Amino acid sequence: MRPPLQVSLNGSRGAAEGAAVPMSPEDLVEAALAAVAAGAGELLVHPRTPCGRESLSPRVVGPLLEALRGAGTGVPVVVPAGVGAEPDPAGRLERVRSWGVLPDRAAVHFGEPGAEELAGALLDRGVAVDAVVPLGSGTGSPQTAGGEVAGVEPLARFLAWPAPDHGRVRLVAEPAAADPALVAGLRWLPPVPVLLFGREAAAWPVLRLAARCGAGARIGLGDVRHLPDGRPARSNAELVAAAVAELAATAAPACAATAGSR
Repeated sequence: MRPPLQVSLNGSRGAAEGAAVPMSPEDLVEAALAAVAAGAGELLVHPRTPCGRESLSPRVVGPLLEALRGAGTGVPVVVPAGVGAEPDPAGRLERVRSWGVLPDRAAVHFGEPGAEELAGALLDRGVAVDAVVPLGSGTGSPQTAGGEVAGVEPLARFLAWPAPDHGRVRLVAEPAAADPALVAGLRWLPPVPVLLFGREAAAWPVLRLAARCGAGARIGLGDVRHLPDGRPARSNAELVAAAVAELAATAAPACAATAGSR
């Protein structure tokens, strides 16, 4: 049985990147319902203030989660807890500790400072953690200018992190390309589920790689705005429907790389 398909509803995109990208809580709820109806089993949503800024404020996160759940989406909701919403590591900790309404999971980028402490604080609050790591394309030397810890490879940081509960941790890996060699080393991970995703040109090839590896997959306007045939996507639901078809057409598992498929 395949892991549920995650849809990235809006990502870090701005309103100028197209009317199809949902920004307001009302548009996000509508997009979420349509994506779930098309086959999405999980929602990744970047909460935003009315002016469009990403935010971890409980006054922004809580109402959005309540709106999504109240509308009957019926699937887990993931919120990113990263530099895009709060640049200061101490500020991120303060924000997640102040949440009154909790997401099902929170994404923590292990290339960002304070990742281990933030992930631990989320687990302490009962929120499952998606540990996000890039793979390839020079990611072994993160730059502090991008909010990352210079000289510390994110996957190595994740492996060195003594997670208190691996049962509530998932590795979310972003390969730079759909190269099985990039994910081959993941078979040595702790026994955690793995989700693979790509952005823009890598999005569809990596989705097919995830299917071949038996890993979880992700698609959505937050990652890519075109369909497999190159046509512009009109909605998240259209991308999800195309992803469901791609996953069904891709043989699995032909890649012994992911810990979560063991």
